[in-house]
Amino acid sequence: MTLQVLPLPPSELGESPFWHPMEKSLYWCDIQAQAVHAWHPESDTHRQWRMPSEPGCCAPATRGRLVIGLRNGFYLLDTTKDSADPAALTCLALLPADRHDTAVLRLNDGRCDTAGRFWAGSVITPRTAPNAALWCLQADPASATGYSVRHMAGDNFTANGLAFSPDNRTMYWSNTPEHRIDRFDFDVATGEITDRRPWVHFDRKVEGQPYGGRPDGAAVDVEGNYWVAMYEGACVLQLSPAGEVLQRIAVPVQCPTMVCFGGEDLQTLYITSAKAGRSVKAPKINVTGGALFSVRGSMTGQPINFFRCA
Repeated sequence: MTLQVLPLPPSELGESPFWHPMEKSLYWCDIQAQAVHAWHPESDTHRQWRMPSEPGCCAPATRGRLVIGLRNGFYLLDTTKDSADPAALTCLALLPADRHDTAVLRLNDGRCDTAGRFWAGSVITPRTAPNAALWCLQADPASATGYSVRHMAGDNFTANGLAFSPDNRTMYWSNTPEHRIDRFDFDVATGEITDRRPWVHFDRKVEGQPYGGRPDGAAVDVEGNYWVAMYEGACVLQLSPAGEVLQRIAVPVQCPTMVCFGGEDLQTLYITSAKAGRSVKAPKINVTGGALFSVRGSMTGQPINFFRCA
């Protein structure tokens, strides 16, 4: 497989990429630059929308919009409007103030399930206690706002790696600083998750020894394999449903952040990265952190799930 560097400006902290099948575009967030981006490969058109705070994650929503997790809650972005238009961004639901201190916590990695719920984990800075959590947003006719947010899990420092198995029976969720990926039993009919248990552990950084990185954002293909960006590990790993490493894809930056499958056949793996850390020189490639990459292969991703608006 040949790694390609996409002709796009680097992100400060690229995250949450997804392929929009109707628009044939790649979307992603630049968390630190507080912007959401879209790129249409056929026309090489690049757009961006400025956000009032850090967009940790985004996903497509019905009726031509995006659902976005900002620092304090969930919002809808109308991508037909410019970000300077006050009507472009609409608040759906704020996180409970008693469980989400926006001075130290913000929403981070997230995605939708096949029932149209939007799941998003949070991150805590500094990492003084495992107070990061997992939240679930869904349309709710009984709510005054039309939407409700549920606290689903906790005991995390930096929530990442959220993904679902093709049979809708397993949800993956990682604790990046702990170098661990957990999995839950998942009931797509009710949205309930149960029986959390460790799935894969990675070696921690030890001075003077090779370091493979820690698990960041991820995606699952149609065969149930889990593809995870290894932050500070300069690679993406393909893990089998049993947690075995099937493949390692080297990337020429130290800190890849997340992956998604795209293209019309969902056989292109897109990889976001962060400017943090140092660049890694590879033959014929010398790029800075924050670049976006693509890799063509025989793997096929699952179609993106859309958020179901009220």
